[in-house]
Amino acid sequence: MPASMILAVVGLLYALLAGGLALLRREGLSLRFAVETLILTGIVVIAASLWGAACSPVVFLALLYVITMRVRLLVDMANTLARNGRHDAAAALYQFALRLWPDQTGQAIVHINQGVLALQQGQLDTAIETLQQTLDASSVHGYLGLKQECGCRFNLGVAYQRKGMETQAQAEFTRVLDVWPTSLYARRASTALQRLRKSAPPQEQEQTKPN
Repeated sequence: MPASMILAVVGLLYALLAGGLALLRREGLSLRFAVETLILTGIVVIAASLWGAACSPVVFLALLYVITMRVRLLVDMANTLARNGRHDAAAALYQFALRLWPDQTGQAIVHINQGVLALQQGQLDTAIETLQQTLDASSVHGYLGLKQECGCRFNLGVAYQRKGMETQAQAEFTRVLDVWPTSLYARRASTALQRLRKSAPPQEQEQTKPN
């Protein structure tokens, strides 16, 4: 099989696999991802056909992954910096990721992590606004996966709890349990709900008991 044909198959399989995984995660299909994958595949295939430019399928696959997943990779790097206390560097990487033309899901992922960073820094109003706006936008367009929605709602609940807005916090933790009851976020939300109910006044505890 000609090298150009092998590269074309690699590009097609990558698009199908990544698109299928996005559907399984409930993120929907990304037009930007599909267009970028097709353009990159076309460029490499044409170069291999016309000029005999050699490109290993493994190298091509790695190139596709880095370019199409650039925003998520930068978010992972920023999250590592944030966990190590380098908040300014993490914030700069989030902003840089937003300038790399992310699709709607990519933008939402960045905004969620910006909200979490604000929460870590004690900027509760900023965290609540950022996370709530992300959820509101997703409710209209529907591009948040299960993991992203649960993470967003859990951290929003934590922000509400730290701000003393326990009713709102309880609503978000409960929603996490409804969205993905077997997830790690659901276990954390369940623990947070138990703590909220134990700390509630006796009358309020009566009201929150299950039927």
